[in-house]
Amino acid sequence: MTQAILQLSEIEKAFPGVKALDCASLNVYSGRVMALLGENGAGKSTLMKVLTGIHAPDAGTIRYQGEHVAFKGPRDSQHAGISIIHQELNLIPELTIAENIFLGREITGAFGKIQWTKMYQEADKLLKRLNVKHSSKTLLGDLSLGEQQMVEIAKALSFESKVIIMDEPTDALTDTETESLFKVINELRDQGCGIVYISHRLKEIFEICDDITVLRDGKFIGECLVSDTDEDGLIEMMVGRKLEEQYPRIEVKHGEICLEVLGLTGSGVHDVSFTLNKGEILGVSGLMGAGRTELMKVIFGALPSERGVINLDNKTINPVSPQDGLANGIAYISEDRKGDGLVLGLSVKENMSLCALDKLSKGGRIQHGDEVTAVDDFIKLFNIKTPTREQIIGNLSGGNQQKVAIAKGLMTKPKVLILDEPTRGVDVGAKKEIYQLINKFKAEGMSIILVSSEMPEVLGMSDRIMVMHEGRVSGMFAAQDADQEKLLACAVGKQINEEAA
Repeated sequence: MTQAILQLSEIEKAFPGVKALDCASLNVYSGRVMALLGENGAGKSTLMKVLTGIHAPDAGTIRYQGEHVAFKGPRDSQHAGISIIHQELNLIPELTIAENIFLGREITGAFGKIQWTKMYQEADKLLKRLNVKHSSKTLLGDLSLGEQQMVEIAKALSFESKVIIMDEPTDALTDTETESLFKVINELRDQGCGIVYISHRLKEIFEICDDITVLRDGKFIGECLVSDTDEDGLIEMMVGRKLEEQYPRIEVKHGEICLEVLGLTGSGVHDVSFTLNKGEILGVSGLMGAGRTELMKVIFGALPSERGVINLDNKTINPVSPQDGLANGIAYISEDRKGDGLVLGLSVKENMSLCALDKLSKGGRIQHGDEVTAVDDFIKLFNIKTPTREQIIGNLSGGNQQKVAIAKGLMTKPKVLILDEPTRGVDVGAKKEIYQLINKFKAEGMSIILVSSEMPEVLGMSDRIMVMHEGRVSGMFAAQDADQEKLLACAVGKQINEEAA
């Protein structure tokens, strides 16, 4: 193996109440892809922030191209040739794609005048390289979440860096977009770039990576070749134990119908009908853009409906806002926890209780003792790793943020819980915990809708599966009758219906 272009050795970093890194190490090699793995809270993102100068290490050394370095911030590390694609998007919806890509380093000519034509041309070249069909003059806010992620990737590529860090780069991408990204990664590898690839999707690790480094609880656990390990071995390294049965679905006797949707039509949704029983998990599958999220938002009241009927406990409801949805007993956990689900500048406690303040109030005054008790109960139940309930939620790992987002919905004591991509960006250990919690609420008779782009998750956790295509239902299956081939056939528009009578 070649000499490492980048070496982080015995890095330590502590924050009030928690030691985030404890002798963490990482080697990155030219012309190779290094997977950086670990559960949420293992220290992966903190290590990358130390590398790029966002955090100063308490101890340890960083060597880059054979020299000791100590970057003062992201601009410093970018100038040296190290770029990072963050899991959370850092883009401005009101600007064009090109303006986002070159923000703060616009292409200028004489007297500092921006050369718009050249800048758009360079941006279009980057988009073409990633197989993005939009013009770089398109407003970013008009793109889907996955397309915005591709713009974030294009932005990183524009730096022509020697080391590129990709933090959950495929989290919001379609299979086609992921394939385009992998082609670019192979090109970068061939050009001699060193790539750090952070992902919870273990299948991708074996497809695109050469080497693996595992962190656990801020500590370096080991480095190995991808060819020398397998998925079970990686999981054991990451969680420190064998992880039995990835999808622990339980059988529960279903109650009466809780939710009935008849001919619902609205934003991106056309004539959708289905039922949901108490104590049942209805999985919703389909390709990106199929209308899954739009359907959930129409039911919740976050998007308008044009016609159709929604019955909840035999009572017709017409939610016209999220407040209506919550008041009627529907909780929606968004796929975009940063944009829709959480207020990153508020504490764990404030985020968790935000939608349930009416239930925690008497005479218009919040009962803070009841609020603290409820929040502490959920922190314990969900095993949320936080120093205190007052910790700013933006300082937590993605998996712990997701647990808070789910707890936030559950604090409203809903009749129907809608989980839109509940395990996106969540490690295998935290996934198992979330699945067990879903089973707990299912056993208690809650009605649950599970929207997921991961077919194994839908197949593994659902009692019935509804597939969508272009805003319509294209298939409905009992769990025992479904498989990936049938779901994919429906997802591309082939009509199949094998739901048990």
